[in-house]
Amino acid sequence: MKNAVQLITYANRFGDGTIASMTDMLRTRFEGVYEGVHILPFFTPFDGADAGFDPIDHTQVDSRLGSWDDVTELSHTHEIMVDTIVNHMSWQSHQFQDVIVKGEESPYARMFLTMSSVFPDGATEEELAGIYRPRPGLPFTHYTWGGATRLVWTTFTPQQVDIDTDSQEGWDYLLSILDRLAASHVQDIRLDAVGYGAKEAGTSCFMTPKTFDLIGRIKTEAAQRGLETLIEVHSYYKKQIGIASKVDRVYDFALPPLLLHTLFTGDTSALAHWIEVRPNNAVNVLDTHDGIGVIDIGSDQLDRSLKGLIPDEAVDSLVTTIHANTHGESAAATGAAASNLDLYQVNSTYYSALGCNDQHYIAARAVQFFLPGIPQVYYVGALAGANDMELLATTNNGRDINRHYYSVAEIDRNLERPVVRALNALCRLSNTLDAFNGEFSCTADGERSITLNWTAADGASTASLNFEPSRGLGVDSAASVVSLTWTDAAGEHRSDDLIADPPTV
Repeated sequence: MKNAVQLITYANRFGDGTIASMTDMLRTRFEGVYEGVHILPFFTPFDGADAGFDPIDHTQVDSRLGSWDDVTELSHTHEIMVDTIVNHMSWQSHQFQDVIVKGEESPYARMFLTMSSVFPDGATEEELAGIYRPRPGLPFTHYTWGGATRLVWTTFTPQQVDIDTDSQEGWDYLLSILDRLAASHVQDIRLDAVGYGAKEAGTSCFMTPKTFDLIGRIKTEAAQRGLETLIEVHSYYKKQIGIASKVDRVYDFALPPLLLHTLFTGDTSALAHWIEVRPNNAVNVLDTHDGIGVIDIGSDQLDRSLKGLIPDEAVDSLVTTIHANTHGESAAATGAAASNLDLYQVNSTYYSALGCNDQHYIAARAVQFFLPGIPQVYYVGALAGANDMELLATTNNGRDINRHYYSVAEIDRNLERPVVRALNALCRLSNTLDAFNGEFSCTADGERSITLNWTAADGASTASLNFEPSRGLGVDSAASVVSLTWTDAAGEHRSDDLIADPPTV
């Protein structure tokens, strides 16, 4: 994976609504800003029950967005990441529809999981209660199965039926996806919901040894096709560290809430500790198409004796502060307040979570870019977008608060905002500064200051970031909380206010 800033975006929400339009945005308005792009699901259909994460046909581009030729065209200028949805597919897929009609006579009957296929001898109350699920209730939905009624495994929504990755039919299906992506010059895949992809009686059915076996099998097949693998798992932070040693890349999902905690409290100790122990083969994010995860810094959901990066009371305070900063908007989009009952995420844009404070926002982005790993910026965050309450009211889907539709004209207007100009300047600096190919070190005073340093191997280029929340705490503060120095061929440079004086390259 190229050491350059990537964009995460839906093809239909960033431009005129097609892959070709998105490509034009990247090559013109954002030239030199984003050198890679994670295209969120564009399969048939891209607008199903879960915004494309419930594909009817994972190997076909939705014709309303374009074709595989458009994906290949984009690959000529940008590194491309695409989702491989491991755990489930749409109940409307021709495979599951065949099962509904033919039941056990269908050639796809073994492809899907039911309660009895995991618990052939039945399950106790304790076993069922021990299944880990990201939403309340048991992970089963009543479906007709050749005239009978069966409890089909549905981890997420009733429309997303889980695949039996142990079956030959399920495995062949996953390989067909990898073949299609490789043929279209995709370089990276993100294994969506893979933590739930391997079920086994007597376990939590989440991030078990069997899960790691599945990840290893997929990684091997992907590598044979020239694909690098990124794992998407929200879990206890020590599990993330363990996962990182077994895969190409893992998300740093602890970073977004830790930076919020640091900016809200002025206490840098937890962030400094995480920088010391975090895996460096990370994809660094602050925002994605999902909410802001909090499970990643709290105690283990399955064993509360395993303490988190910050106390659970501090996690609760973090959530309360986000709700206050958004004037209750995030509360209206999270949990039982909206249709998607996420147990571990707060639904809000990152910019709104920071009270739309430009200085705090650009400080968080600077830390994101300066840590080892590949930075990814979500398209709403790329334009410092605020919560979309109108879209939330229309759909009642909590995550839509952070899934605004940007027209070309709206993108152009946002590109004139100082905070967006500063973010684009940081991206260009990150993509070109030699120091980021050197050695990283971090120093902290144990209280309110962190300095992140990069030194090139030849000693010719350095970059440092001084992060001092004490200089600008409070949502309404306009004071800069970061200062930046860097050295390039033209000499040493410094900016004490990245909004007013963004770096130039």
